[in-house]
This record gives sequence, C-alpha cells and structure tokens, in this order.
Amino acid sequence: MNIIKVKDRQELDLKTPTMPWYVEKFIQFKLPDLSPSSLLEYVRDYETFLSWLLAEGLSQGPSIKDVKLEELEKLHMDSIDTFRMFLATRQVHTNSRTTISRKLSSLRSLFHYLSQIAEDEDFYPLLKRNVMAKVSIKRTHKPKDTAAKLEGKLLQEQEIDEFIRFIQEDYGTEVAKNKQALYAYMQNRIRDTCIISLILNSGLRVSELVNMNIDDLDLKKRLLYVYRKGKNDDTFKTPVYFRQEATHDLQQYLSLRDNHYKAPKKEKALFLAIANGKKEGSRMTKRAIQEMVIKYAKRFGKPFLSVHKLRHSFATDYYLRNDLYKTQEQLGHASPETTQIYAHLTDRTMAEAIDRPKD
Repeated sequence: MNIIKVKDRQELDLKTPTMPWYVEKFIQFKLPDLSPSSLLEYVRDYETFLSWLLAEGLSQGPSIKDVKLEELEKLHMDSIDTFRMFLATRQVHTNSRTTISRKLSSLRSLFHYLSQIAEDEDFYPLLKRNVMAKVSIKRTHKPKDTAAKLEGKLLQEQEIDEFIRFIQEDYGTEVAKNKQALYAYMQNRIRDTCIISLILNSGLRVSELVNMNIDDLDLKKRLLYVYRKGKNDDTFKTPVYFRQEATHDLQQYLSLRDNHYKAPKKEKALFLAIANGKKEGSRMTKRAIQEMVIKYAKRFGKPFLSVHKLRHSFATDYYLRNDLYKTQEQLGHASPETTQIYAHLTDRTMAEAIDRPKD
C-alpha cells in the first residue's frame, strides 16, 4: 500500500466535494489515469483560482462551489494576466515561475476538458468559450538551466563519503554542549546514517523512502522495491538497486530497528520514529526525513542541501560511471530529457577528465 497515495486520496475525497460540479466531473474523468497526489495538486490549484475569482468580483459566489461555468466563459485575457501577476507577487506563498506555469497548466487542462471533451445533454460542449486556449505557457526548466542552478549545490565525489561519515561520527562533537540535541542524535544516529547513506547510494526520492516496508528490502541482491512516482498501479513495485556501500549501514539499522524503536508487529515500515508522547515506533513522515537532512546539512556547512539535492548528487556521480539510459532507469525518470540534467552537470568533469595525465 502506497502510504502517501492513501493520504492524498483521503484529502482529495474531502476537498473535491467543495469544488463546483464541473470540477468534480473533471476529477472523476482523470481518476483512472492520474495518481491521487497529482489530482490533489489540481484541486489545490483550482481552489486558489476560484478563490481569486471571488475576491476580484469576477464570480458572484458566495463560495467557490458556486462559481458558474458562464462566469468562466466571460473571462478576458486581462483577467488571466492579472491572475498570473497575483501568483507572482502575493506576499504569502509567493510562487516561482515553475509553480506559476504548473498552476496555469492545471487550469488549461480543466478548460480544455470542459470545452473539448465534456458535453451537456444536447451534446454541446459544457464550456462554449475557452480563454485558456489563448494562454501561452513557457517552458521554465530546460535541463541545461536546471543544471546551471544546481551547479555548486551538490555533493561532489569524496564529499558523499564525508557527509555520511559526518552524520555517523562527527555531528555529536558539533552539538556536544547541547544536551537535548546530543541525546536526540545518539538515539537516532544509526537510523539517520542509514537513510542518508541509502539516498546517496541509490538516488531514492523521499516519497519512495517513506513508503518502503521492511519486506521491500533484499540485502543479498542489494535491491529495494518501491512505488515509483507517476505509476498509478499500486499492485506493482519497481526493483531499484543500491550500492554495496549502503549495505553495512542498512545491516546496522536493521539489527536495532525492532527493539530500539519498539516496533509493534503490525508496523511494516522500514524506517521508524517514536513520536513525542508515544511508546511505540511508527512510520517516519516525509517532513521528518526532510528536516533531518536539513539539520545535518547545516552543521556540515552546506545548508542548501535537501533530500532532492542528495538524489541529484547520487545521480551525477552515477551518470559519470554509466550512461544516460541506465541513469534514467535507476532514478525512475519517465523521460530521458529529465535525465539530461546530469549530462550538463558533468560537462565540466568530462572536460577535466580528457586532459587528466595518465598514471
């Protein structure tokens, strides 16, 4: 069972009835093809847009559920441009260009469905006029641009081992004067080392880590079985290899998992934490893993590191030793174009390697 998908489906089921009927119809149409997580993002984007329509007086409301199709038909390009500006300049939750493009793309998907696919009882389109068809959404992240942004913000070669060793041995010295921080570190040192070692030796996403159960690990074959992003089939887990370097860290963690984290027999999660006020361990959350990585990264002197940048660090190192298609397979990218980021990231390394003197 994909834990994150289950939670997102529950939230989706709560939020969808608060939407106008035609949005509910669109979500039902997309449900067989998209994951609950993707559809939840759609609904959140529509919530932002419909709330903005009400605030601007472009819909009579009184709630977002009451925004009428006729009001969408009467929208001018000026309104869409103003909404784009609102997303870019609002003080709370200011959006990046990538996020703005995604939100506009969500709207375009809805408007396309209403104007080109959905029909009324007389076989006419539900939406007679589609203002979003005029909206140009520029591609915001070419692989080369993404690579440029990541330059200098990843762990390079020996730094991968240094970061793992820092968590395993040196962090305690850094926080020695803080009894609370030192206690928390000593309680979770082996687990934390294992998690970060696994990311840096496999390239797993944080969602894949969170969803992993203890039965998804095969130490002998150095395999993990994970729910891959974008796969809407909860009956199949993708096998993903991890490097030998992670094996010892996994063995150490597994040796103490049950007793140290007081795991109840019904708890199948691989990585556990004991929440405040609780006596038994339960599945670590996505946020807990993200905050844990940030905590160590700051003390290591690389505060820009995140779970995703650790994944990028592995991928860059992996690409140097393999080819584009093996890297794509290892990372679970749907398109080789996404994997091309690492080709650009390693350009400089390749340039240096060609002039490297022979041994």
